[in-house]
Amino acid sequence: MITTGRLVLRGWREADLRPYYAMGQDREVMRYIGPLATVGDVRSTHDRMNGRLARHGHCFWAVERKADGRFLGFCGLLRGTPPIGGEVEIGWRLARHAWGQGYAREAAEASLAWAWDNLDRSSIAGITVAANARSRGLMERLGMTREPGSDFDHPELAAEDPLRRHILYRIRRPQA
Repeated sequence: MITTGRLVLRGWREADLRPYYAMGQDREVMRYIGPLATVGDVRSTHDRMNGRLARHGHCFWAVERKADGRFLGFCGLLRGTPPIGGEVEIGWRLARHAWGQGYAREAAEASLAWAWDNLDRSSIAGITVAANARSRGLMERLGMTREPGSDFDHPELAAEDPLRRHILYRIRRPQA
């Protein structure tokens, strides 16, 4: 578990399933991610993230607000997910009611601090679609740099899918 001034990043609980499903039904939240979530997607994410947490010590952690315990979304680190191979990826997704309050940045900064303290990695990658200005802006505020030569077509998306082209950002381990 990671705590910040306002947030707790933790493993997933059964109580997270309902608000995560609701978040996945919000077309604006899912705009740059893909189709709306199904009940099966929600259960699969819960199980997959807790499995990764058990195996690696990190995952896309559930994010809750300290003040009231409300589920806000997720943020964290995944290891070796295609198409970025063996790299560690930082990612986030928050419910719309949590947007514009600095929660994503706070959670992402805590995730990066955890990575530098606990993982032997020289860099962390982040991916999004070019149109996702909010995620791109957060990556830049975190100090991540766009690497256009590493942009790619997501292998799980059809050639005509407007979300197929992904762009890659990376942040290097801070020098001591």
